[in-house]
Amino acid sequence: MLRLLTAVLIAFAAFAPARAQRNSLRAPAYPIITIDPNISAWSAADHLYDEDLRHWSLKHFPLRGYLTVDGVEYRFMGGGEGTTATQLYADVQATQTGYAFTCGPVRLELAFTAPLLMDDLELISRPVNYISYKIVPSDKTPHRMSLRFEASPLWGVNTPDQETVQAKRESGKLVLLSTGTKSQDILGRKGDDVRIDWGYFYLAAEKKGTDARIGSGGMLVLERDFGSTRMESGKIMAGYDDIYSVRYFGERLRPYWNRSGEKTIDDMFAAALKDYKLLMRRCDAFNRKLMRDAKHAGGRKYAELCALAYRQSIHAHKLVESPQGELLLLSKENYSNGSIATVDVAYPAAPLYLKYNPRLAEAIINGNFYYSESGRWTKPFPSHDLGTYPIANGQTYPGDMPVEEAGNMIILTAAICFREHSWAYAEKHWETLSTWAAYLRTFGLDPDNQLCTDDFAGHFAHNTNLSIKAIEALGAYAQMARKLGKKDIAADYDAEARRMAAEWVKMADDGDHYRLTFDKSGTWSQKYNMVWDKILGLNLFPESVAATEIAYYKTKLNPYGLPLDNREMYTKSDWIVWTATMATNQEDFDALINPMWRFYNETVDRIPMSDWYFTHVPHHRGFRARSVVGGYFIKML
Repeated sequence: MLRLLTAVLIAFAAFAPARAQRNSLRAPAYPIITIDPNISAWSAADHLYDEDLRHWSLKHFPLRGYLTVDGVEYRFMGGGEGTTATQLYADVQATQTGYAFTCGPVRLELAFTAPLLMDDLELISRPVNYISYKIVPSDKTPHRMSLRFEASPLWGVNTPDQETVQAKRESGKLVLLSTGTKSQDILGRKGDDVRIDWGYFYLAAEKKGTDARIGSGGMLVLERDFGSTRMESGKIMAGYDDIYSVRYFGERLRPYWNRSGEKTIDDMFAAALKDYKLLMRRCDAFNRKLMRDAKHAGGRKYAELCALAYRQSIHAHKLVESPQGELLLLSKENYSNGSIATVDVAYPAAPLYLKYNPRLAEAIINGNFYYSESGRWTKPFPSHDLGTYPIANGQTYPGDMPVEEAGNMIILTAAICFREHSWAYAEKHWETLSTWAAYLRTFGLDPDNQLCTDDFAGHFAHNTNLSIKAIEALGAYAQMARKLGKKDIAADYDAEARRMAAEWVKMADDGDHYRLTFDKSGTWSQKYNMVWDKILGLNLFPESVAATEIAYYKTKLNPYGLPLDNREMYTKSDWIVWTATMATNQEDFDALINPMWRFYNETVDRIPMSDWYFTHVPHHRGFRARSVVGGYFIKML
């Protein structure tokens, strides 16, 4: 009886989020296994059994599940033949995706948990996810049941034609199955639409009661035969040992969890097994709190978008430690160009990390500071990126974004200090920040023909929103100078930022709104960069500017949201949330957020959230699975 009660309590912890606060958003794709940009598996369908899981690139990552009840086999996960279960619901919380099924006379509940709790760096680096299960007969009578999971060797290759090797071993209380390429060309492949083909993918389970084997075609098979039972619960684990994660200015870096080279993947699985009960409770508590806080900040639909964005943003990074001892959270530009540590991806992604651990916001841009301060990058503004993932040997993007990246780095530094209640990070990088601020002072008010973060829209000059970024950055620089006791610099730059803001208002005025470019009347654009005026308390622009813009935006809404500007029907979802955050009441915030929620709920493109989509039809324009959805959390700042 005690054993049964314990099992029930653990099972409740694993599935409590879905019971207590199930979300109504139908995700365009459901996060299943989310570890890093390489190990990223999604269900791109309404039902978990409609088709196999997919990597964010949409290549197949088969992971299949079967429950046999009284001799009848039901497939509840992955594609294939035979009898399917009946799915009852799918639900996405911040750290967990939950499903429920009926399999004949029993109910099966699944929870896919990535314990990405950002106050614990060791934990978010641990490359292990959980698949929890609970099986309860609906007729309250015993049934003979067995559960089986199968994983394909495709989890460890870039292309299906690569030769793989599989292995089985026991380690402590666990049995582990692994698969990987025979060649093991570590860090030998870079680019966007590629998958890891070094290191090893694992399925693991407690060896007691588990039949672990290598099946036909190299499939990893874990099976548990429960016999005749009224209720069963448990978990298996999925993980990946990439051995080395990135190359950073010529040096190979191990993942953060093994930065000293003294730990093994077996250690990670053993720790994951030991921590399971505690982590289920911690994840449950975090999921609930995130939903409460986000709902309080922006309403139910906003909260559901944040829950879906959480794992997507974090998993698009890799946590490592630099040879200089600095923490690095290196992003990959998924399905845009594959760059690593892109500054204008860090900028929109940052609110999530500013909210939950500003040290990780530092980690996102530490490498970009190092690039300049090491003398490798010598221009008077920051680089665009550090290379092409996973090789961070220097910028590979073909052009620069001078005002964009200088503004981004200065604003993010100020935001980090603001959230840490310490100005030490700014002091550490003061000389570099000063170089960038001087550049913006000279060239920021009326930018020449150059790219901004919305580079897909092309080069153009006199960009009013880019000008706002430069002005906000100068105000932020003045704020940091004041906090560091540099009174003369603070007074000088604050006065200049205010002078430029006043000029901006006159130059951009177009009657009932403000222009896309200073030189073209009849144009408009989202002025999302102005949100920092509010968050950092800079107050450089009259409040009437944001109010005028919000009122105008409401006249330009399409069924799925507010276009980025007057040139096209597409938008950027991160910028919609930033723009909406400038609103001063819930009604105006909802007016911009609700159509965006509708897009993700109705889009026919079943992919991890795209941040670049059309506002008049339910289709994305480009991008998917990118870290920038962390920008949704800006309202919570």
